[in-house]
Amino acid sequence: MDIQLSLFPPTEKQFTAKKQKKVKLGRYERLQRELLTTQRDPYQVFIDIENQTVSPFNYNFIDLFCGAGGFTQGLVQVKFNPVASVEISPIASATHQRNFPNSHHFLGDICEFNSIEWLEKVNLPPIHLVVGGPPCQGFSVAGKRNPDDPRNNLFKEFIRVVSEIRPWYVVMENVPGILTMKDGKIKQAIFEQFESIGYSNISVVILESAAYGVPQIRPRAIFIANRLELQNPYPKPQLQPEQYQPIESAICDLPEYTPIPEINHEWTRHSPEYMQRIEQVPPGGSLYETYLDAFKRQYPGKPSMTIKENHGGTHIHPYLNRVISAREMARLQSFPDSFIFEGTMKKAMWQIGNAVPPRLAECIGYGLIPYLDSISLGKEKELSTIPKTSEIQLALELH
Repeated sequence: MDIQLSLFPPTEKQFTAKKQKKVKLGRYERLQRELLTTQRDPYQVFIDIENQTVSPFNYNFIDLFCGAGGFTQGLVQVKFNPVASVEISPIASATHQRNFPNSHHFLGDICEFNSIEWLEKVNLPPIHLVVGGPPCQGFSVAGKRNPDDPRNNLFKEFIRVVSEIRPWYVVMENVPGILTMKDGKIKQAIFEQFESIGYSNISVVILESAAYGVPQIRPRAIFIANRLELQNPYPKPQLQPEQYQPIESAICDLPEYTPIPEINHEWTRHSPEYMQRIEQVPPGGSLYETYLDAFKRQYPGKPSMTIKENHGGTHIHPYLNRVISAREMARLQSFPDSFIFEGTMKKAMWQIGNAVPPRLAECIGYGLIPYLDSISLGKEKELSTIPKTSEIQLALELH
């Protein structure tokens, strides 16, 4: 008989080998505050999405660097229509195609993506929104930050496609580290590139995924720009740090040691000896001294640490003596169980670790709806009447 996960903490004896570390929240609080105050641009506005509903209009979008489809999934949840996607990874593209069969997919290098030619194949529907996340390997603080990594310039290809399609709004996400690369010159270059193609109203804010109900600490830099000289709407945070959803809220009903391959509930197999070593790792501690970011035990009763694949070295379960499964990772990213990842277990973990949390993308979509609807109705001048939070109030709420 399968044993289900207990919500009771393990015995004190289990974690006596190493001193327990304190949980860290709000990794980018200082930078986040600066973007809301001293670095605040005149275009950003925060919208209360608590009672927001889906739009009666049909909004089409394209997802660049779409990966498995986290951003697409979130926007589909608010009834946006995925017209096309671009992805260079065959396995991630296969996952995207499986979960969004009605979207047109371009598998290949974005440098070879001819957006006009591609849209002609789907009868040139109007594109209201372009979203995406250029690769962040050179930006991330999780690994070596290489300012000269050629992948850092892929955002220029994102800009090129936007200039060809000319959507109303653009949303580009990345790791917060992109904002401090080369002493802020990367951020400045992104702003200048958008301005050069007519998207002079551009904003960037760090949104904490956990503040929108994602059971994971995952701050993201969200760039929003438009070509209609309007404000850039962001979803107002819904939860205070003390209200963040704990890891148990997402994974407590999955079998402890019985895999379910059909929904990607699989994990790296461990020998009995290896499991005994894992048993000695306290919350916040790592199994290895030289790979501190891998095989790190999650904190019980807290949101998940930022999940990543780490070549099979995922985080250790908060209570069990194994690493978390691909499906547990997906739930911590807010993917529904109906969203199935193609490929091997490790490939699934890689896709999940690189994805945008669908719930965060959903909230971003809800924030955009009032502005998109006003444009559709020709009432852009009335947008200033939409309720918004003051910058002082917002800064206080976020910290």
